[in-house]
Amino acid sequence: MQMGLDFTLVEDLVAGVDEVGRGPLCGPVVTAAVILDPARPIQGLNDSKKLSEAKREALFDEIREKALAWCIARAEVEEIDQLNILHATMLAMQRAVEGLSVTPKLALIDGNRCPKLKVPAAPVVKGDASVPAIAAASILAKVARDREMAEMEVLYPGYGIGGHKGYPTPVHLEALRRLGPTPIHRRSFGPVRELLETPNGLI
Repeated sequence: MQMGLDFTLVEDLVAGVDEVGRGPLCGPVVTAAVILDPARPIQGLNDSKKLSEAKREALFDEIREKALAWCIARAEVEEIDQLNILHATMLAMQRAVEGLSVTPKLALIDGNRCPKLKVPAAPVVKGDASVPAIAAASILAKVARDREMAEMEVLYPGYGIGGHKGYPTPVHLEALRRLGPTPIHRRSFGPVRELLETPNGLI
């Protein structure tokens, strides 16, 4: 439900909000909120998953330079395990919007539900492909999280985190069985929880 809004008529102080990292077995869920500047258009905005890494990296810098306001926020692994991934994502989105240096008149949230905000909000299904501000937010969130996962690869070698970004790929699952979970693994997620419940900690 998108409240009947015609997003093409919304001109200013609209924040696009998106998340990255709901599905991985490790690491935080990262969100971003972006208010674009109509006077400084950014070409090539799209769902971050549809862009090459090089294009995302270039747009990451351009968005931060040209946007009226932007904020990258997160919910940590401990919060994900305590709240569940949905509520942790909503919390991270709330933090992103509240962290903006400019208060938006409206927040457009990618997906089918909205976090509790102090400003009006509307969900937009597949908004990262149709609303430029949401696309910009998806790019900031993905680049920020991908960079962090590359750092985690160095801290926790052997899991391939820099490649799969924490998603439950065969490589990741095999490493989990062989090496056990790290401090950044989500204990509430099935494959990690099952491993921890196995005698001796390994399957």
